Amino acid sequence: MEKNALLSFKEGLTDLSGRLSSWVGEDCCSWIGVGCDNTTSHVVKLDLKNRFQFQFSNYSYEDWQNYKKSCLGGKISPSLLNLKYLSYLDLSRNNFEGINIPNFLGSLESLNYLNLSFSLFTGVIPPHLGNLSKLQYLDLNSNSVLFPEYFPFRRLEVKSLQWLVGLPSLKYLDMSLVNIGEVKPNWLQAVNMLPSLLELDLSGCGLVTLPQSISFINFTFLTVLDISHNMFNTSIPLWLSNLTGLSTLNIGSNSLRGAIPNVFANLVSLRELDLSYNNYIEGQLPVGLGHLTNLSSLDLSRNNITGKIPFSFGKLCNLQTFALTGNGISGEITKFVDGLSQCSNSKLEWLLLDSNRLLGGKLPYSLGALKMLKTLNLESNSFWGSIPDSIGNMSSLQELSLFENMFNGTISKSVGKLSMLTALDLMDNQWEGVLTEAHFHNLTRLSQLYLSLDSTTWSLVLDVKHDWVPPFNLSVANFDSMLIGPNFPAWLQTQTELESLQLRNVGISDTIPQGFWNSFSRIGDIILSKNKIRGQVPNFQSYHLLLNLDLSFNNFDGQVPLFPSEMMEYVNLRENMFSGTMPENIGEILPMLSYLDLSSNFINGTIPPSIGMLKNLQFLVLRNNCLAGELPPHWEELQNLNLLDVANNNISGKLPSSMQFLGSLKWLLLGKNHLEGQFPSSLKNCTKLVNLDLAGNKFYGKLPAWIGESLSLLRLSLRSNLFDRDIPQQFCLLSSLQILDLAQNNLSGGIPQCLGNLSKSDETSVASLNEETSVFLKGREYVYEDTIYLVHSIDLSDNNLSGEIPDNITSLSKLVNMNLSMNHLTGKIPESIGNLKSLESLDLSRNKLSGPIPQSLSSLTFLNHLNLSFNKLSGIIPSGNQLQTLNDPSIYQGNSLLCGPPLLTICPGEQPDPEVRPNGAEKNDEVGFESLSFYISLVAGFIVGFWGVCGTLLVKTSWRQAYFQTFDNLKDKIYIFIKLKVARLSRER
Repeated sequence: MEKNALLSFKEGLTDLSGRLSSWVGEDCCSWIGVGCDNTTSHVVKLDLKNRFQFQFSNYSYEDWQNYKKSCLGGKISPSLLNLKYLSYLDLSRNNFEGINIPNFLGSLESLNYLNLSFSLFTGVIPPHLGNLSKLQYLDLNSNSVLFPEYFPFRRLEVKSLQWLVGLPSLKYLDMSLVNIGEVKPNWLQAVNMLPSLLELDLSGCGLVTLPQSISFINFTFLTVLDISHNMFNTSIPLWLSNLTGLSTLNIGSNSLRGAIPNVFANLVSLRELDLSYNNYIEGQLPVGLGHLTNLSSLDLSRNNITGKIPFSFGKLCNLQTFALTGNGISGEITKFVDGLSQCSNSKLEWLLLDSNRLLGGKLPYSLGALKMLKTLNLESNSFWGSIPDSIGNMSSLQELSLFENMFNGTISKSVGKLSMLTALDLMDNQWEGVLTEAHFHNLTRLSQLYLSLDSTTWSLVLDVKHDWVPPFNLSVANFDSMLIGPNFPAWLQTQTELESLQLRNVGISDTIPQGFWNSFSRIGDIILSKNKIRGQVPNFQSYHLLLNLDLSFNNFDGQVPLFPSEMMEYVNLRENMFSGTMPENIGEILPMLSYLDLSSNFINGTIPPSIGMLKNLQFLVLRNNCLAGELPPHWEELQNLNLLDVANNNISGKLPSSMQFLGSLKWLLLGKNHLEGQFPSSLKNCTKLVNLDLAGNKFYGKLPAWIGESLSLLRLSLRSNLFDRDIPQQFCLLSSLQILDLAQNNLSGGIPQCLGNLSKSDETSVASLNEETSVFLKGREYVYEDTIYLVHSIDLSDNNLSGEIPDNITSLSKLVNMNLSMNHLTGKIPESIGNLKSLESLDLSRNKLSGPIPQSLSSLTFLNHLNLSFNKLSGIIPSGNQLQTLNDPSIYQGNSLLCGPPLLTICPGEQPDPEVRPNGAEKNDEVGFESLSFYISLVAGFIVGFWGVCGTLLVKTSWRQAYFQTFDNLKDKIYIFIKLKVARLSRER
């Protein structure tokens, strides 16, 4: 009967892999997956678990297809009820494609083990399972949520948990990812009725309430509790500290708040504690956690914990994993205790440590004694200082991450003693000093090395011999903003297992050795940007796993390299000297491409039509090249395109009508080409556009009103075209518009009064990846990228606009630039011009403005460029504040009725400033001063000379006679000299 029951069960199943092909013959106990009692020969075990190795957390479409082929499926036959002695049933990791769990399984009264996990069951879990009074192990882990793209059915759910009362023997319960968020009564009350429960997993179940108190605790034998990935938003309940038998407690990935209770020190049996990814847990680390001496794993990542690491943590002698990622913990990394070979509870030892005042929050000296520690993750905190020598004492350390802190000291050579280290991440700090071969001496197991700096200077230098052969073979080598060059590191060619290589801004100005390109067969990322690397790039014919290629900002030349990789997603060759044409079949050889940047090279020819085949393309940047011809005709397949930038080329013709299908397009930059035609009506359907640049082309005609009605623009540049007639009033509907540039067209009519409604929104626009926007400020063109959201500008210059400047325009308090020059504007400058508090550049020149210059102009404290020339302004030029620094007379020239500084024209009724003199006054003053100085010197010299001589002669007679004789000879000459000098000076005056 049992054999027939099994065969009937087999008939209802699908078995693509042939796993049940052995189910033939009379002896069913010999069939694969069937187990029988040795005494009675009754079938007691049915183990049909899928043994295919499949990573549910990281899979591809190909993995999924291979996995499906290995699965059992179909229906579960009620014939199983004939297996009266069946105590073990495992159907896990199969694919039952959304069928319900059969109710009749609750009638298999002998079952003590039931595992239906990861088998794609759906619907409501039958409460009939509550009849399995002997059941000790129940695993209903629902994994349908892990396959949303392949599995359209909802995950398992329960309406009530009351059926659990019928399972008094249950020791293991896993219902993770089962939807029990709406269960009533309280889920905690239900599981509290399981007195034998040892392990409970309710992770990802949509639970909302976490009771803060419980009248009594029934599951006192509980050793494992996992309620992570739910939606709790309360404080951590204190009743958890009463579960003194717990060895594993995971309440991570919720929204728990408040401090970590110090009473957790009661959980003396705890080996694993995970409070990570709660975000709102705050306060300092409780000292009591340091008394959990059995802890092997402590994960407090991604919270808001501050303060220092308590001294007591040095007692965690069994700790293997210590993660504090993404908190606000601070302190200096200091020297660990030298010679402390093992954790000790010696009172004398702890007294000595305490005497060193380690409670100050530095990473405790005692951590150096944690011989069991395998993972130390302190990334994204505020630690500072250098890595001390005694880090070499952590002999079991496998992973060390100090990423994104404030370290600013040196890296000790003792790091090279960590012979078990597989991953070292020191990125985004401010290290200094020199790294040599000694820093890597014993790192034979090192696989991942991250040494990128958070600095614009090369404060850290890698100085190794040219023929150095590292002891490791890396899979990831990541270097950024540290000095490795000028030569290309030869040791990289020994790293044959590389999957990711990043050498960004490391000072290389060399060519790349030819053998380098042939060194890697598994490479997925090559990032060599921001160096000065020279030479040509060969075709990557063998790089079939390459995902990301970034050679930007170098001096590479030659043809655009081919890189046939069906997996390639990112290509950036920006700012090099590549020439020739784009590959015609680019859409065929790179079908997965999502990012392509070939800007600022010397690429010519046309844009290949096969671009239209790149269905995943999101960013296409071809600006600053020599591309010609028309834009490709077919864009309808590019539904994911966000950025299209072909500015500053020689593209001609009209915009293709197929651009109307680009519903995701946000940035369209076509400026400085030879495009023509009326404003493209195909853009009317591109309702997500935030930046539209058609400047420097030959578009003509009237600006359509639908620009303001259909689009959501933040930046609009149409300068240097042939547009005419009025500015549509509907432009005022663009309430978030930051940049409006309509300069150098033939627009006429008045400036719309409602322009004062622009840029009042608090919305902050974020620049796209490599989006470049040109803005004309202060008579020059500036190119912005990341900071473009700070620029608010209106430029209507060089048109035929008339009428007055609208008063409302002065309400644009964020405006940085306003240029209305070279029009026919009349009337006065608005009195409220001083409301433009952010204004840096104002140009109203070459209009017909009249009246006085408003005094409020002097209150614009950021103003550094002003031009009011060639108008009909009159009156006194305002002074004070910022205007004192703008003292160039050309600012006001061409306004004959203006007066006052910095002009030389004196206002009526004012006295000339004595400091301001007519032309030539300074020269006359210099002559007068020279004459006065001469007379003073002459008189002083005469007195001194007279009495010096006469005084001497009065004393000695012989000298007097000799001197007078000499004086008689000279006096005539002196007299003549003085007379001539005075006469000459008189003539000059």
